[in-house]
Amino acid sequence: MVFGFLLFLGLFTLIGLSSVMKSRGTKKDYYLASSSIPPSLVGLSAVATNNSGYMFIGVIGYTYVTGLASIWLMIGWIAGDFLASTLVHSKLRKRTGMTGEVSYAGVLSGWHGGESPLLQRLIALITLLFLLAYASAQLVAGSKALQVLFGWPNWAGAVIGALLVLAYCLAGGIRASIWTDAAQSIVMVLAMGTLLVAATQSLGGVGAALAEMNKVEGFMSLMPKDLVVPGIAGGILFAVGWGFAGLSVIGQPHIMVRFMTLNDTKKMNHAKAWYYVWFIAFYIMATCVGLLSRIYLPDPGTFDSELALPMMALKVLPPFLVGLILAGVFAATMSTADSLVLSCSSALTHDLLPNTIENTRLLKLGTGLITVGALLWALFNKQSVFSLVIMAWSGLASAFAPLLLYKCFGGRPGRVASIAAVIVGLSGAMAWRMAGWQNALYEGMPGILAGLAVLFLARWFPMAGKSGEPAVAD
Repeated sequence: MVFGFLLFLGLFTLIGLSSVMKSRGTKKDYYLASSSIPPSLVGLSAVATNNSGYMFIGVIGYTYVTGLASIWLMIGWIAGDFLASTLVHSKLRKRTGMTGEVSYAGVLSGWHGGESPLLQRLIALITLLFLLAYASAQLVAGSKALQVLFGWPNWAGAVIGALLVLAYCLAGGIRASIWTDAAQSIVMVLAMGTLLVAATQSLGGVGAALAEMNKVEGFMSLMPKDLVVPGIAGGILFAVGWGFAGLSVIGQPHIMVRFMTLNDTKKMNHAKAWYYVWFIAFYIMATCVGLLSRIYLPDPGTFDSELALPMMALKVLPPFLVGLILAGVFAATMSTADSLVLSCSSALTHDLLPNTIENTRLLKLGTGLITVGALLWALFNKQSVFSLVIMAWSGLASAFAPLLLYKCFGGRPGRVASIAAVIVGLSGAMAWRMAGWQNALYEGMPGILAGLAVLFLARWFPMAGKSGEPAVAD
């Protein structure tokens, strides 16, 4: 088991370190790979970064508790993600080339060619805070798997993950991250597929597995429990809410920067094809494994449901393949953690500090500081992976998605309107969560709608967009 885990872990590290041979030693290369990445690697890297330990740990744990009704999360999420990619991705890549910026905050704040330093710093500050929380969740996810499979202490997985991420981020920046993401995406699919096949066969096939799941009261119901609005209408509202969670992908700097590295805007559909084939296949497998885990672990409430996958792997697979599963979990956490660390680093060294910093040693120092911060957060974290990821995901989306969507459709909001949309969107999502309503409706939905409302109001009442400058200034 340990051998299989270390074998794959060593492979990822070597791939990441080898990227140093392609490094050009510039800021644009460190944070954007000089916009030279082919569509296949862009798609695989973006989807591996998107799914992460959240899929292995969070979604499987959620499915274990919720049952078949969890498929509404999958359907809504993928549909929203696809809608977002259709509206935004190509335009974002085009603007990246036009602005010459190397960060998500830089492109979003300078969309129309002007400069808005205050807006850029605000976006960067929010990015730094929420992506640090997100990165810590990935390290926690890896720690949980190591704790179950090897009996190691909670801190061990977080420390190992942080050291490995730091090693290849320092070596080749985002290129190292993308190369390892591609390898990790393959291992993630192999791990999830292996566990799904083995668990199904162990029960005597698909029919026998379904029969066992039907024995659990309410587990195979299509309607989520505790809906605010009962019946079909409530199910639709639930799915629409998670559709906004999928749409929220455009507010995630660590994912969107992958599409900003594409070598040719005209190849965006090619990159998206790689992304969605992998995404749909992996999400279906993860949901099925989550459903099966309830059969192998029939006593909910007696353990942390987010440990369902590693505990199930121990029951079903031989040691070497358990090592593969653990490598898959770690691959998932690292493919996102390295992306988060680099996005935080660019927010710190390019957007918050003077963006004239070109010395890659200083950029790498920023990366090191961010990694230490994420590790410390992980070591003292008390929230579940699912909860922490959704909080970060919805917060970033509510802050940035309204402004990005508005600009993609030709809107030219003034500085005050743009800043107000960011603040109101984020505040709306966080207020919704603090009120405890997130279980009824994904908090990103009211957050995004609130941000869009601010921008449209500023358009109808031009004075709302002014601050000593024309409303179209950006």
